[in-house]
Amino acid sequence: MTQVPDRDHCLALDAADPLRAFRDEFVLPEGVVYLVGNSLGALPRRTAERVRRTVEDEWGKELVGGWNTSGWYDQPLRVGDRIAPLIGVGPGQVVAGNTTSIAIFQALAAALRLRPGRRVIVSDAHNFPTDHYIVQGLAGLLGDHEVRDLAERRFDDAAVVLLSEVDYRTGARQDVPAVTAEAHAAGALIIWDLCHSAGVMEVDVSEADFAVGCTYKYLNAGPGAPAFLYVNPRHHATAENVLSGWFAHAEPFAFEEDFRPAEGIRRFAVSTPHVVSFAALEAALDIWDRVPMAQVRAKSMALTSLFVELVGDALELASPADPQARGSQVSFRHPEGYPVMRALIDRGVHGDFRAPDILRFGFAPLYTSYTDAYDAAATLLEVLGKELWRDERYARRLSVT
Repeated sequence: MTQVPDRDHCLALDAADPLRAFRDEFVLPEGVVYLVGNSLGALPRRTAERVRRTVEDEWGKELVGGWNTSGWYDQPLRVGDRIAPLIGVGPGQVVAGNTTSIAIFQALAAALRLRPGRRVIVSDAHNFPTDHYIVQGLAGLLGDHEVRDLAERRFDDAAVVLLSEVDYRTGARQDVPAVTAEAHAAGALIIWDLCHSAGVMEVDVSEADFAVGCTYKYLNAGPGAPAFLYVNPRHHATAENVLSGWFAHAEPFAFEEDFRPAEGIRRFAVSTPHVVSFAALEAALDIWDRVPMAQVRAKSMALTSLFVELVGDALELASPADPQARGSQVSFRHPEGYPVMRALIDRGVHGDFRAPDILRFGFAPLYTSYTDAYDAAATLLEVLGKELWRDERYARRLSVT
């Protein structure tokens, strides 16, 4: 019989962890085990100073001149180039800015125009809501397009396939190369949502047509941070950005009456970048410039496997048992999952809840330790064993779960 790891074993794992020094680069409240990096990453220590500099030194002293002297105008492309290596693509292929929802709309609309003879959009009905809602909204706007659930596994007449690399509820991971090849063989284009994979595993969407993602989860850029959009270079000359804002114009400051698209990835910019938010994003990316992603993925699988082992059969595992087949989160099912999570948070272990019955725990390897995993499991087992979740105050739903 295999012995369950104890806390001393986890302390030894932490001492040997090649990523352990990165933990000191984040602000982590005392007494909190934070396992929600898959929803909002922790604050990098360098971010406050970088934002202060943007507000006080750039905006405060340079005023409107900051667009030139501080490089605000070039942020969408400059930052896109810094994100590109994290998703396996090259410079000049990613633009940062706007939100994930807007990026999905842009990519979907562009893909549909590249396949004018087809009227089917394939989407996972259980995908993250914004993805599926944007699909439904765009199909409704066009009026003559069908939305087909991925469960049918039929791409033969599809214009575009939109999928998430990692399922937001269960953490189940799609085989990006295989599904991309399958879609292309059927004549469809494919868009990957990387919100739950970028920054926590080795990602490669270089064969895909489009990809989108956020930066406020594992990339730690802060609440409301800019999203990103990848467009494969083979589409740069022909893909159309239907959100033809002035930053996508070939010469924005020529103030021409008609839209004329810029060349390359800039044609997928839309409007004025959110300069202060970009400052926080650039501060976070300073860390990622030094991170060996293979080590991140190895620790991610080790952390999630440890947590699954420690929780044992106390809860029904909703995530794949094979660590290779999941992202960096572990999800369990419980019919009273919401009060269980509230009780857990009240005791310093932060996860989150997804209706109807999913308890999610996201492991961010740069700042989550093996001891964190042990302490979180021990507290969860106590909450379940003593039925501490039955306290009536935990049944009241908060606005954000």
